[in-house]
Amino acid sequence: MVTTALTKEQVLGWLSEIADPEIPVVSIQEMGMLRDVNITGDACEVLLTPTYTGCPAMGIIEADIKALLHEKGVANATVKMIYQPAWTTDWMTDEAKEKMRRYGISPPVHSGCGDIFKAEQHVSCPKCGSEDTAVVSRFGSTACKALYKCNTCHEPFEYFKCH
Repeated sequence: MVTTALTKEQVLGWLSEIADPEIPVVSIQEMGMLRDVNITGDACEVLLTPTYTGCPAMGIIEADIKALLHEKGVANATVKMIYQPAWTTDWMTDEAKEKMRRYGISPPVHSGCGDIFKAEQHVSCPKCGSEDTAVVSRFGSTACKALYKCNTCHEPFEYFKCH
């Protein structure tokens, strides 16, 4: 049980440790999924917006949040999914995009993608930086990513689709 009053800043700091299980080099905070924290007495409600409706990682993220808060002494923690407004790649930090690139995933090309097919014509290879790339499949290992190949270094890679 927490013996001192919880603060929003304290809880947000703790939650910045929670990694996106599908892209473990970025946190849910850096991805923009962590929307807010409400504290009432000893109760803590965490508000999350999934990157996609039905995202399979949300159950893991919720369990990770509850486990971390329990470890920190918060006995009464809940997670609430927020679907409006819908998550957008505009909420990702620049640091998250750079971490993705270093991890081997090409980050979203633009904020506010507009014409998604036009935006996806200039996807850079995260390994060599070439824009001479081609889409292999509109879906990669998850619905939020597409599979590409680089025509310069010939390496396959995933692109985190903007939306």
